[in-house]
Amino acid sequence: MGCKLSLDEALLQLSSWELTKDGREAVFKEFKFTDFKSAFSFMTSIALKSEETGHHPEWFNVYNKVKITLTTHDVNGLSEKDITLGKFIDNQYEK
Repeated sequence: MGCKLSLDEALLQLSSWELTKDGREAVFKEFKFTDFKSAFSFMTSIALKSEETGHHPEWFNVYNKVKITLTTHDVNGLSEKDITLGKFIDNQYEK
């Protein structure tokens, strides 16, 4: 379990992530790819890292678009786990 972070603190550390609009303390980001294969490859790299760290995103995929939401259910908000995974996700997208 991680320590809960303030929303401001989390947003400062995650570039271009936004607060969800559903009332939860969670952030999301949408990613667009050239095709489904690229989107699925991106999701696979995140799935492997998530299993390794024991922290899993919420996500939604349609063809070449992937929307990812990060929150830590144990703390009912954002934690360092979300920052770490969010930065990993951003790095994978930039590849």
